[in-house]
Amino acid sequence: MKIKNQRDFWSGLMFIVIGIAFAWGATSYNFGSSARPGPAYFPFGLAVLMSLLGALLLFKSLTIETDDGEPIGAWAWKPLGVIVAAVAVFGWALPHLGMVIALPLLVIGAAMASDEFHWKDAVINAVVLTIGCWVIFIWGLKLTIPLWPTLFAR
Repeated sequence: MKIKNQRDFWSGLMFIVIGIAFAWGATSYNFGSSARPGPAYFPFGLAVLMSLLGALLLFKSLTIETDDGEPIGAWAWKPLGVIVAAVAVFGWALPHLGMVIALPLLVIGAAMASDEFHWKDAVINAVVLTIGCWVIFIWGLKLTIPLWPTLFAR
């Protein structure tokens, strides 16, 4: 059996492995029922969908021929490090600085990993995502996520 598309093969394999790992991890929580889903219901479903997507990619990589086999290039370590650092800063900043500061830090920090970074686009994305997250999580779902730094909190 010949791999006809290396990118699809390895990404499909990665999706399958991650999907199975998350599905297995979700089994330690209560599933509930369709009427009252428990904490494992949604993550398990997403993990199964991710595994199915990976299986489709894997099947495609073994059946559909490409011109050069689409070899995997070199790893982009710098953008990977910048994005991981932005997520780590967000994890620390959210409880300390609130969503209004932490989310723009994440969006702008992760955008800096791109070769096509523009301040205007990153700031617009940060504003739209911060407003959207406020509407969904704080206003809509009534989650207790700190909005402002603890210095300015009520």
